[in-house]
Amino acid sequence: MNSDLNLLQPYPFEKLRQLFAGVVPAPTFKEIKLSIGEPQHETPPFIKKALADNLAGLANYPSTQGGEALRQAIAAWIGRRYGVPTPDAATQVLPVNGSREALFAFAQTVIDRRRGAPKVVCPNPFYQIYEGAALLAGAQPIYLNTLPRNNFAMDWSELPEATWREVQLVYVCSPGNPTGKVMGLDDWKALFELSDRHGFVIASDECYSEIHFDETHPPLGGLAAAAQLGRGDYRNLVMFSSLSKRSNVPGLRSGFVAGDAAILKNFLLYRTYHGSAMSPSVQSASIAAWNDEAHVRDNRRMYAEKFQEVTPLIARHLDCRIPDAGFYLWARTPIADTDFARELLRQKNVVVLPGSYLARDKAGINPGAGYVRIALVAGHEECRDAAQRINDFCLSI
Repeated sequence: MNSDLNLLQPYPFEKLRQLFAGVVPAPTFKEIKLSIGEPQHETPPFIKKALADNLAGLANYPSTQGGEALRQAIAAWIGRRYGVPTPDAATQVLPVNGSREALFAFAQTVIDRRRGAPKVVCPNPFYQIYEGAALLAGAQPIYLNTLPRNNFAMDWSELPEATWREVQLVYVCSPGNPTGKVMGLDDWKALFELSDRHGFVIASDECYSEIHFDETHPPLGGLAAAAQLGRGDYRNLVMFSSLSKRSNVPGLRSGFVAGDAAILKNFLLYRTYHGSAMSPSVQSASIAAWNDEAHVRDNRRMYAEKFQEVTPLIARHLDCRIPDAGFYLWARTPIADTDFARELLRQKNVVVLPGSYLARDKAGINPGAGYVRIALVAGHEECRDAAQRINDFCLSI
């Protein structure tokens, strides 16, 4: 067996299962699950229809590169969404089976083990795929704490030049999971300058980019930042996006990567052997989804309404605020985050995720400790009910 597998920690939801072992939730309450970022809004009917109408595609082997029609639809969406020149659909866009598998596989393509002791930088707390991808690519994860004192931004100055010289890949997540922090143009400028100096690749995880609360000011993305800074070739930059949150189709497993054509050429070569090709039926449904924005605006409206109602209730006792974007509340707890989650389940049958499970100890602290991640993915009534239960639970602590 691959000995690097021993480096992997249990996934957060396995830790949660162990934490809840033996807990008997209050029988007077129906379970409300706000622990996992699984969209529960209805999948738009037109996407279901596009999938069902194209089941004949199951009779064909799909191309790893994806069909031209899908790549063109994605490229056109990027141009519209970010106000950048439409990327070359043949060289700068590649469909993937959801951003999760692509974020993992990307490290296997980028990391060169022959070059010293490769390092991968990621935020802390973070999406656990970044760490697993780094470790199984033979690299060392380097964690940058994102803390309230700097509004949860990644502080590039925390790493010395000697460390940056060994960095081959940087994962950024904007809007952030779990904090909802969106990177600004100055953040991108500093990161691009470091990339130019040290030659590392940037993987920009933007899967929450379409869940925001101001229609006139959507989150800045990596490609848009690059274009504004005169980096139209997107050198050393690849963005990752997905339909899961945007269109409420997590089971469709459909997303894309876009950016530096030279990097994507090598990523395509890797994926040709990796066997990750999107079903033609899924491609047809994806084209329909990327070509429509009305359902996305409606989706954002539902999230905005939930945040406006739920946040003040929870903020009575837990320090939290509406995020820049995304569908998580990152809430500070008055007791240990694990104790809070366990007792909340026992007394109120509401499931949230301890923040410490999303982070690692760095510089003497676990930056997720003392927080819980609350995913407002359930329906409006359930989220309101959960917020009231959390409020009542806090009164009893």
